Amino acid sequence: MLTGMARPLVLTLGEPAGIGPDVTLAAWLQRAQHDLPPFYIRGDAACLTRRAKVLGLDVRVAEVGADEAAPAFAHALPVVPTGRIATAAPGQPDESSAAAAIASIEHAVADVREHRAAAVVTNPIAKSVLYKAGFHHPGHTEFLAELAKRDGVVPQPVMMLWCPSLAVVPVTIHVSLRDAIAQLSTELIVSTARIVVQDLRSRFGIAQPRLALAGLNPHAGEDGSLGREDRAIVAPAVEILRGEGVDARGPLPADTMFHAAARKTYDCALGMYHDQALIPIKTIAFDEGVNVTLGLPFVRTSPDHGTAFDIAGTGRADPSSLIAALKLAARMASAAPT
Repeated sequence: MLTGMARPLVLTLGEPAGIGPDVTLAAWLQRAQHDLPPFYIRGDAACLTRRAKVLGLDVRVAEVGADEAAPAFAHALPVVPTGRIATAAPGQPDESSAAAAIASIEHAVADVREHRAAAVVTNPIAKSVLYKAGFHHPGHTEFLAELAKRDGVVPQPVMMLWCPSLAVVPVTIHVSLRDAIAQLSTELIVSTARIVVQDLRSRFGIAQPRLALAGLNPHAGEDGSLGREDRAIVAPAVEILRGEGVDARGPLPADTMFHAAARKTYDCALGMYHDQALIPIKTIAFDEGVNVTLGLPFVRTSPDHGTAFDIAGTGRADPSSLIAALKLAARMASAAPT
């Protein structure tokens, strides 16, 4: 059995009508320039072939088995079929889109769990398209966690956004600000931070991770005068983590946590809600940021952008984020226990 990065990465198709096929083809063409690890895509070879023709790209697409993907990578974009066709035109999802996207994710996760692939890299999905087809998960992350369950237990997935100069984790994710405040608890902060620490150690090679926890309120509550949540919820979480030997600081005023000097003092920043964490990294690295799911029994990364239906098939899609996601997945898979 191949281990570690002796195995290729598996890339999902994503929404077939989006820019996933575009950036996948572009990344393969730039494989030598960026020293990319071998990867294959789980999906429909005909879909990729049609998109290459639309884009005017000279890419040979080869339908192969997973064990043939790495040898084929140097000369062709390897595609391992799922049995689901994808007929959507660029920017126009159709009745085949949801089934093709879901099958690609399911097969990719099976490949990595059965040691045919080293890590999963997911292209963006269109949740609205999936919802219309009966998809009942809030998004990619929750679906991956469901696929990762063992003995009936679903792991807690943690979303990290990463670039070379900053890593951020939102404690609450895709909920309204009102609901984020209601959901925030000391227990949720601690469980999230524990997963972050574990994966920073095992998959990023950081022996003693340093965490910076943002306060929820302006000026981290100003000692209670601008809100009590920081003293009542965030500060106790920091104390629990410190008691467990974690180098954690906070609650810190979020408006002074992300300048260049501050970023050098921690390995990961935890924001209490979605935008608090994601605005800084998308300002710093909009085109090169990588979405990483921590807490799973396998490595998963993704480009930090959406389906961009408006530019699909135009040649304007930038593959930088996918290239960064592929490189980070290879790095994490090499470090992770097999």
